[in-house]
Amino acid sequence: MCRKVGKVHVPRRRQPQTLDPILTMMTSTLTNRRNVIWFIAWMLTGAGYALGILGALSIGPYILVITVAATIVLATRTGSRVGLPGLISGPSLPLFYVAFLNRSGPGQVCTSTATSQSCADEWSPWPWLAIGVVVLVSGCVWFAMANRRNGPATP
Repeated sequence: MCRKVGKVHVPRRRQPQTLDPILTMMTSTLTNRRNVIWFIAWMLTGAGYALGILGALSIGPYILVITVAATIVLATRTGSRVGLPGLISGPSLPLFYVAFLNRSGPGQVCTSTATSQSCADEWSPWPWLAIGVVVLVSGCVWFAMANRRNGPATP
């Protein structure tokens, strides 16, 4: 694909292909979004397992039935294995909830209304928050490394 200019062959300029990179980027973005949705679905499943085990003597068995059903549904979907590291991040959600409930702690926390007063002992929220962050970040790092290893999607 050269043209002759005088005695010198000059390569022809190619027309810029603007459509292909856009399609590739859009496909990659849609694939990444789908992967994040799978990650969130598995993360909620992991949170269900954590709640089911923690509440084993009360509502845990009911939560575990729902969680096992969600696991079966997710495991039978094609492409859902991408979000499997979400199971690691899932138990961070109950930990964050416990940290939120104890946000006024540590120590005795009293609340009063016009007609009554109640006091409760609360734990420090910082250990719960720290463990939750470590668990969440470990699953997110695993997810990012697994998706980085797979590379960008091709159309």
